[in-house]
Amino acid sequence: MTSRIPRDSRLRLVRPRPLAAAPRAVNQRRPRRPAPRPPEGTPAPAELARMARSGLAAAARVARWADAALGPGRDGLTADGKATLADLTAEHAARELRLTPDQVRADWDTARLAGLVEVHGDRARPGWRLRAWHRDDSAVLRGWVALFDAWSLACPEPEDEEPAAVAEVVSAMPQVLSFLQLSAGPVPVPQLLDLLQQRVTELRTERCEIPYGPQRQPVTLAAAEPASAAGPAVGPIADAPPAQPAEETELAPLLDWALRALGSVGALTYGDGQATLTPLGSWAVWVKLEQICVAAQSPAGNIEQAAEDMLRGCAQLRPNAARAEYRAWLAARPVGNAVTELLAASRGEDALLRGLAFEALRVVGAPAEPDVRAVVEDSALRPYALLWLAEHDGVDPEDAHEVLTREEATWLWVDTAAAVADHGEAPMLVRHLESALQPTVPALLDEVRAVGHPRTVQVLVALAAAHPDPALAKAVRRAAFQVHTGGS
Repeated sequence: MTSRIPRDSRLRLVRPRPLAAAPRAVNQRRPRRPAPRPPEGTPAPAELARMARSGLAAAARVARWADAALGPGRDGLTADGKATLADLTAEHAARELRLTPDQVRADWDTARLAGLVEVHGDRARPGWRLRAWHRDDSAVLRGWVALFDAWSLACPEPEDEEPAAVAEVVSAMPQVLSFLQLSAGPVPVPQLLDLLQQRVTELRTERCEIPYGPQRQPVTLAAAEPASAAGPAVGPIADAPPAQPAEETELAPLLDWALRALGSVGALTYGDGQATLTPLGSWAVWVKLEQICVAAQSPAGNIEQAAEDMLRGCAQLRPNAARAEYRAWLAARPVGNAVTELLAASRGEDALLRGLAFEALRVVGAPAEPDVRAVVEDSALRPYALLWLAEHDGVDPEDAHEVLTREEATWLWVDTAAAVADHGEAPMLVRHLESALQPTVPALLDEVRAVGHPRTVQVLVALAAAHPDPALAKAVRRAAFQVHTGGS
């Protein structure tokens, strides 16, 4: 008796698909979070872009003048390699644009912060946003948001204030801006000062610092006696003024500076003892709050982690997912602090974190350039920094390695091999051998021993243990022993 069920049915309800399509199909089945809508009353993106173009018109005018008058092959635009206009250039622009040199310099600084001009060393060139200024609303809004993020550079900080106090106010202002955005209207300055004081106190408490200003003395037995027995209260408790007014007095000038700086970039209006976010400022704060909320709801959820822990959490993510985590993490903190944290994480012993830190810095973009350029002389970070700068200058990522010398490329190969040895599998390390620039293994071993990477011995030992060729593994072990003993 034969089976009535055919063994090779001709019916194909589902077509075969390649394995590469499987992850995409899984992602498609995952419910996606609906695109958030901005608060009611927020202008359309085209209107926001029109506002941004209007606010940055003077900066765009100076950037276009520089592009036309001082194009390729002319003298440099900057005087000292620090994005400062040379005096002759500023006077030349002032005559042609019918402005004062000070106005030209102010518009130049605004153009630089908005990405309309990119400064590389002592040279400057038009940014890509200037090229797309009239046709791409998103480029215009990104440029304005870049200026908004750099608000603390828009106005000089008070000269008589401590740098630490200025840094605290800069770190606390996102919460003040969030309150302004949620208020959706004018907010009295005393109310903002009270909120700023609370946030600064929280920051100092997190660092276990003693608040500034007079403090209460410990209660003594004599001071604790009833007034009927000891007379009127005297001593430290009766005489010491409360700390709050002193701290409010300390922060009031800094709040005034911060509000004036934010007003100068078009994020808010400030006057008559109150502050109000502009439509552009309200939209920008809402976007950043939305990014933070998305990050808090994401599976990775690294937004509250320190840079090193965040990078470790992103190590197992796919590139797109990791970049999304980087963006959310960056949105939750001032860009200067974030860049400092990432570079500090890159200086550790874990080579994997070094590579991931510079991937996160690629997401930061232009605001990270001065800090990245400053670490070029650090031997451990130099190859990564040179590649970052080359890609930032517009070099194709596949060709960026050409900016490295042979020694720098070899050092980077060893550092990457150390990351693979610590976090990868043996076949990955064997495949990494094929990416070396040297045509033969003996040549690679000679140059690896010469660069003096601190992880050379461990990398060679791991490679010898992983490689299936006994003869090659023996040669690599011999090289590791020679490096360890200092032989040649």
